Parts: sequence; C-alpha cells; structure tokens
Amino acid sequence: MSTYNIVVVGAGVTGLTTALLLSKTPANKVTVIAKHMPGDYDIEYASPWAGASYMPFGKKGSDHAEWERATWPALRDLAEHQPESGIHFQDITIHNRLKDQNTATGQWSAELTSANPWFKDFVLNFQNLPRDQLPPGIDNAQRFTSVCINTAIYLPWLVSQCMKNGCVFKRAVLKHISEAAETHHSGKKANVVVNCTGLASRTLGGVADDQVYPVRGQIMIVRNDPGSMTSISGSDDGGDEVSYIFPRAAGGGTVIGGTYQKNNWDPLPDPNFANRIMQRALKLDPRLVKEGQGVEGLDIVRHGVGLRPARTDGPRIEKDQVDGVKVVHNYGHGGFGYQVSFSCAEKAVGLVNEIIQQQHDRAKL
Repeated sequence: MSTYNIVVVGAGVTGLTTALLLSKTPANKVTVIAKHMPGDYDIEYASPWAGASYMPFGKKGSDHAEWERATWPALRDLAEHQPESGIHFQDITIHNRLKDQNTATGQWSAELTSANPWFKDFVLNFQNLPRDQLPPGIDNAQRFTSVCINTAIYLPWLVSQCMKNGCVFKRAVLKHISEAAETHHSGKKANVVVNCTGLASRTLGGVADDQVYPVRGQIMIVRNDPGSMTSISGSDDGGDEVSYIFPRAAGGGTVIGGTYQKNNWDPLPDPNFANRIMQRALKLDPRLVKEGQGVEGLDIVRHGVGLRPARTDGPRIEKDQVDGVKVVHNYGHGGFGYQVSFSCAEKAVGLVNEIIQQQHDRAKL
C-alpha cells in the first residue's frame, strides 16, 4: 500500500484537529511540528488562552457561518460521548445592548446577539428571554445550551488521539515554510505540508501574509463557579472591552474576560483591564461571589493574555506551492478557532487529498 508523508506545522486547535483528521486515513503518515505544544503558555500560542465555548459569530449565509454549523455536531458528540476530552454542556445567556452595535465588540458579536440568529434551529434549547426578564439596559437576550471547552484538557486529548493514529510530534522553529518538508519523522521529504501556524503566518518565510493581525484578549481564570456561561455585546468601559464568563469542565476554573483589541501586541496583563474585567463580571453575573463580597470574593488562579490570529479577508484555506513544496494553508481563524475547527480541518484535508491524488495519478503515468 502506498503511504503519504504529511507534515502539519502548528499545534494549536487548528493544527491538532487537522492532524487528527488526516491521521484517520492509515496511508497518511503525519508529523506535527511546532514551536509551542499543549502545556505551554506563551503569548504566541493562542489556543490555551481561549474561553473556549461555542458561540456562533458568522454572518448568515457566509462561509464562516457554514463552518460553525458544520463543527457543532462534532463538539456536541464529544460532550455527549467523550467527556474525557474536556468538553461539557453548559447553558449560556447572551445579552445584547443596541448601543454597542458600532463598537468593535458589538460588530464582532452582531450575529450572536441577534434576536433571530441563524443558529437557533440547531443549538439545543434555544429561547429568547421575555422582555420582562431582561436586566436594565439590555435590549434583548437569548439562552441556549452550548458547550464549554477546558483547553488544558482538550488540547492534550487531541495530541493523544493523534498519537493513537500514529502521529509523531516534534518541536521545531522554522524560518521558511518549505523547510517543513524536510522534517518528516520518516526522514523522507513530505508529500504535503499543512500550514496551521496562526499568527506566525504573518512573518513565516514563504507565507508572510500581511493580512494576519493580532486581536488581544486579556482574561483571568478564577475558582468561582456561577453555574452557567454568560456574555454581553459590550461595555461602558471602552469599545474594545467586553464581558464573558465561561465555567470549564473538570475543575478547570472559570474564565472571565475580556478585551478585543485589534493590532495590540502587548503580552503583559494590564492591572487596570483586570480590575475592569472583574467589576464587569460581577455585574454580569453576581452569582460568581457570595452576596456582599465584591471583587475580593474572586479567587484568582491566573491572569493571561492571548493574541487571537485574525485575518482581514477571513481564514485562508487553500492550496499553494512554495519553492517546489506542496502546501495547504489553514490559518487566520481569529477568536473562533475552536468552533470552526472540525469543518475547516475537513476542508484542508480535502485539499491535501486532491494533491495526493494528483501525485498518485502522475506516478502511474
């Protein structure tokens, strides 16, 4: 049987999911190379800092929306049948303020906070809250059952699933994407390289995509558990500040955030932002602390900053050839990498298969 050597560059949620789907075909021999691996916490490595939850942002009818629709069944299946993945069901309440519609956070969440969103027919238990149940200043709100992902469990779980299928993991730092073709664990040149380097695609040789930019998110993880997830379209603290609360599975703590700061590379948690994040979280869901405690009642595990790998024209999922190396790109997913991970990986795998089929056909001539 013919075998095909594939190198996936990047070990965030996009790279790991792509490697997992590729490795399900026995003929594919997959090597994953990355500067950062699950267990690392680094400003360049966005996936560990994610909330992470399923909250669709894509505009109705867009590729983004279809990717989110197509990924939901996989996340739902993991929550139902493989709780060891660190994914569990959580109710979420989304609050919308019309005055946020022209802010960075309001535009980011416009579809999510719509009173009639496209995803209402397939997420679980969707309902619009009656107007008499809305908090002051809220124009509409919705509630549904989503999933929350404990990234500290899920990313290593993806690694373990890849390894069960024979994937080999190697740390490496590349200056040029074409170098990846020489890093396959077989010692032979790769048939295809899959570029899942996220924000690094901005500077990686042979890619150097100037459409890629960071969107800074500052969060904190606390031990407090309010019992369900909550989010809102914006805040009065600034157009790029927002509030969300995500209790993670398996003792992962509760993520509270956050910020949506485009082109901000600052890797250090800002104490002023941290204070505002805590104040907003308590206002959004007072159940976080006992009555009368205030922010002093928040038991902080850690502060963190992640740079969402956004791209001006949206994710790049396409075939390429760089210095004679066949490349498939899958990067630029911004703050929605988890909730499009499976569908975008499936598209990337389809492109890899096209390249392999072409190589196979030429070899027969």
